[in-house]
Amino acid sequence: MLDRAAELKAARLSSRALEGKSVALVFEHPSTRTRVSFEVGVTELGGHPVVLRGGELQLSRGESVRDTALVLSRLVQAICVRTTPHGVLEELAAYADVPVVNMLTADHHPCQALADLLTLRERFGDLEGLKLAYVGDGNNVARSLMVLGAKAGLEVAVATPAELAPQGWDHSGARTEGPGQVTVTTDPAAAVAGAAALYTDVWVSMGDDAAASQARRALLAPYRLDEALMEQARDDAIALHCLPAHPGEEITEGVLYGASSAVFDQAENRLHAQKALLELLLGDPEAGPG
Repeated sequence: MLDRAAELKAARLSSRALEGKSVALVFEHPSTRTRVSFEVGVTELGGHPVVLRGGELQLSRGESVRDTALVLSRLVQAICVRTTPHGVLEELAAYADVPVVNMLTADHHPCQALADLLTLRERFGDLEGLKLAYVGDGNNVARSLMVLGAKAGLEVAVATPAELAPQGWDHSGARTEGPGQVTVTTDPAAAVAGAAALYTDVWVSMGDDAAASQARRALLAPYRLDEALMEQARDDAIALHCLPAHPGEEITEGVLYGASSAVFDQAENRLHAQKALLELLLGDPEAGPG
């Protein structure tokens, strides 16, 4: 997929793999990068994106996820979903007869991780043995990086407060996951030592309780991605952030917009990685790419 994503980036209109096909893009939350990259990607592949906001679906009036999956499967060739409960995605996948793509849930953000791997390959070439350090909340972005990063052969080091460790993980040391390795620690300096990329995400998400948000900010303050932390990584290390960012909170303005930043390469690479994914899922296997 990463090879194909690089090819599609070099020749954006070279594939018509979705010609005559429609893809439902279901958004239960506001979105900038996810909506634009998927909508443009489906269009550039020759398909028709059907954008559906949460309030536009009968789901908002009590129709079941099962019935939604059964109906959409009769009308479109894929269903892409951005929602909070991961169980909604799993239920859609259980009853749909077409591919279901996770555009984001509270548990995982896999399309972002694909774009992150593409960005790392562009900067460093071979991913095998490369170290990626993630600092901050052990959220959906961190979990997907751990899964896909390890599959790609990365050494993924996650530094997070014990209270916010990724679900199912503790701070007991390194674990081998496929060809790669994953470590969870409370020490940001240990995580970034020797790292080629330093990654962070927002500390407070939409809808979080105000009082809890203040406590979360205090807990995560030692995990800010700043110039001092960048200096503890490799000399050629890059800074990553899946956006939206809050300069001065989880990342400093100097790092976000500085020479080491690859943040906006990441944002663009959502388009190319997702096109490769859609082509893989929906393209004609007999025809090959394009």
